Amino acid sequence: MQQRAQEIDSFFSAYPSVLHCLTKLSLKNVDFEKLDMHHVLLDCCKQLKHLSLFRCDVGSFSLFKIDAPDSKLCVLEIDKCRFVRIDLVCLPKLEKFLCETWVPEYAPVTFGFVPSLWDLELSCGSNCDQREFRLSKLLYGVTSIHTLTLDFQGENLWLQPEMEELCTAFRNLRKLFLRGIFVEFDILWTTAFLVAAPSVEMLHIEVWEHVCDVGEARPASFLTRSTPRWERHLDSSSENKLLKELEFAGFKSLEHQFTFIRSMLQRCPNLQKIVLRGDEHCSSCDAHKASRPLKFPNRKEEQEMVVKRIRGGLFLPEIFFYE
Repeated sequence: MQQRAQEIDSFFSAYPSVLHCLTKLSLKNVDFEKLDMHHVLLDCCKQLKHLSLFRCDVGSFSLFKIDAPDSKLCVLEIDKCRFVRIDLVCLPKLEKFLCETWVPEYAPVTFGFVPSLWDLELSCGSNCDQREFRLSKLLYGVTSIHTLTLDFQGENLWLQPEMEELCTAFRNLRKLFLRGIFVEFDILWTTAFLVAAPSVEMLHIEVWEHVCDVGEARPASFLTRSTPRWERHLDSSSENKLLKELEFAGFKSLEHQFTFIRSMLQRCPNLQKIVLRGDEHCSSCDAHKASRPLKFPNRKEEQEMVVKRIRGGLFLPEIFFYE
């Protein structure tokens, strides 16, 4: 990895004009321990707008700090990098930030001056070494989030239960994606986010069921799965009058899924559209040559029964099925 960093540095030294015109850069498996990563990628690449880092670091479990008030960087994607933490001190043009599969025990990132940040995605499967953290603390001072994606990759939640504490950070939230929720988990806990985000217009829920990560195929580094306990943070009396669309991926006609969808009808009086989707294709599951035990309702009579159970005699909302 260090050799690749030296090669990159040599390339930029040989062709310095490249640094001044780069707008998009993707790096994989690069160790910047002996180089100034901030200087090479941000100070020198003055036109850089999109930066993706995959399995990169500045020395194992080191802090990566970005303080670039003159940077034009709009998109930053960090995937499986061994940073002990990412401090985004100053990135005034940053609009989208993705952080996937981090190694820190607690929150993987802190935000400073990021006034343009509107799209945030955090994705990680919680393992034995990680602890729950407060999303409100991570988002402290960030009030421009329009689209938020939280992906738990089928494992336990890495968030502490919260509701009112998130109101400030969620005041401009319009789209909320909650993904990778283990198929056996109750889903009503997700409504705590809706209480904190009355302006949400679209909610996407994705449940996780993979035969490739159960039994002996499941890594030993993951904890036993346990249903989230957020009961005291739920408020069944509140309404989300602006929410118009609910999308549910990995739908299986399970009782707790019907309970959740019916609760959404009660709290979202203007809900117009429900989209029910099957599971996404998984090549690892295919390799195990075993089908998922629970099936998506693809026959007409099955779908009619689902519609009847959800609507309870009402004509709205419209319900669509996509396998």
